[in-house]
Amino acid sequence: MDFYKIVETISVHIMGWPFIILCLSTGIYFSIRMRFFQIRCLKRMFKLLFKSKPSGSGISSFQAFMLALSGRVGTGNIAGVATAIALGGPGAVFWMWIIAFFGAGTAYIEATLAQVYKEKIDGVYRGGPAYYILKGLNNKYYATAFALVTIFAMGVLMPGVQANAISEAFHHSFSIDIHITAGVVTLLLALVIFGGIRRIAKVAEIVTPFMALGYILIALVILVINYQHIPSMFMLIVKSAFGLQEALSGVVGYAITMGVKRGLFSNEAGQGSAPHAAAAAEVPHPANQGLVQAFSVYVDTLLVCTATAFMILISGMYRVYDVHNAMNVVMEGGSLPAAITTYGPVNTQLAVDANIPGFGSAFVALALFFFAFTTIMSYYFQAETNIYYLYRNKARKSHLTINALRIIMLVFTFYTGVKEMTFAWNMADIGLGLMAWFNLIAILLLQGIALRTFNDYEKQLRNGVAQPKFHPERLNIKSTKEWHGDK
Repeated sequence: MDFYKIVETISVHIMGWPFIILCLSTGIYFSIRMRFFQIRCLKRMFKLLFKSKPSGSGISSFQAFMLALSGRVGTGNIAGVATAIALGGPGAVFWMWIIAFFGAGTAYIEATLAQVYKEKIDGVYRGGPAYYILKGLNNKYYATAFALVTIFAMGVLMPGVQANAISEAFHHSFSIDIHITAGVVTLLLALVIFGGIRRIAKVAEIVTPFMALGYILIALVILVINYQHIPSMFMLIVKSAFGLQEALSGVVGYAITMGVKRGLFSNEAGQGSAPHAAAAAEVPHPANQGLVQAFSVYVDTLLVCTATAFMILISGMYRVYDVHNAMNVVMEGGSLPAAITTYGPVNTQLAVDANIPGFGSAFVALALFFFAFTTIMSYYFQAETNIYYLYRNKARKSHLTINALRIIMLVFTFYTGVKEMTFAWNMADIGLGLMAWFNLIAILLLQGIALRTFNDYEKQLRNGVAQPKFHPERLNIKSTKEWHGDK
């Protein structure tokens, strides 16, 4: 068995049906426990984006939102959606919506825990699953294992799929050799990651809103152009999701699998990645960041991923393949040129080009560059945060390890960026799956603290407190030294 096949086998086992069930059931459970706050608190989620300001120790809620969103909005929103449709049919889009809706509950819990147990290192707030596992579960071995897994996933396994998608898109649009594109991406990444967390937050704050809004606007234009096909497109998605579409009745299992896998890859709810950004914020109550991070799941999947799916489906620029036999086409979209035998960014590029000739290919390539590049920046921040966790009392060693991380990450960003797309996705899935398994189990064990914090927040609001403040001693929550004093 060659190396590529080994990677594929590991990926399939880590993200099989037990993983799918765990992700869905966790989100549903937390949504019920918090009385479907996704709907009740939607208005407040948006308001909280602009409530806090950066301090000497922490970034603002908006910056934390953008830093997390820069990790969520990436190649999964363009190439990932196209892949989900190609292997799971249009019904995969429905299951992406489902995992986003219920995943908001999971995102709230992990972000809140990250805020509760954050700590100040080198004058800056740091936090994430390793920190709340150590402090909340009092289990240093579990926490260390998560930190190591995250450093490996974010520094080695996952960056390459972002660079890979950029390379493929630029090759299709501008005929640029993938090695050149991957090399440029690696060079730009080197310039950014040696600048530190504040530069990363600033770049994400400026670039992410611009790229996401522009992308959604283009999708809206295409929907308006094809408005008469919108009802049939929705019917196709729903029928395919439940196997009611005759041609796709045999792929309903893959619709669920691909919808959940690519949905989770995109919105990262439960993966344990976004809590690193959530912990860095300066807020008066942990629930503030919980709600903000839940909102970012909506922005990622219900807006950006949906924009991609609608453009591809309404333009007919897709083809559904038999996952067991890549040569067997289950369903043709109707407009995809016969010469196109692969799937990924090219589907979205052709979809935009079909409606806005001469514009789509280049626009999607540039959008994907910004999406994917900010995601790689976010990966670096998360890996760095876990190195700080491992060396909290050994500053000199932490700096040496961080420099080693930077070099290794740059090497693997280029290496995977020039490999086959399938290999890049399998590498990324391994990283995502490993982190999510560790994190989901941890937040289920720590749910009592997160739910107690949520109830405290809502109680203060009911009592007329305009800006609830967190007092962990009142809730009998320990190991929260950063919250002592008036926040």
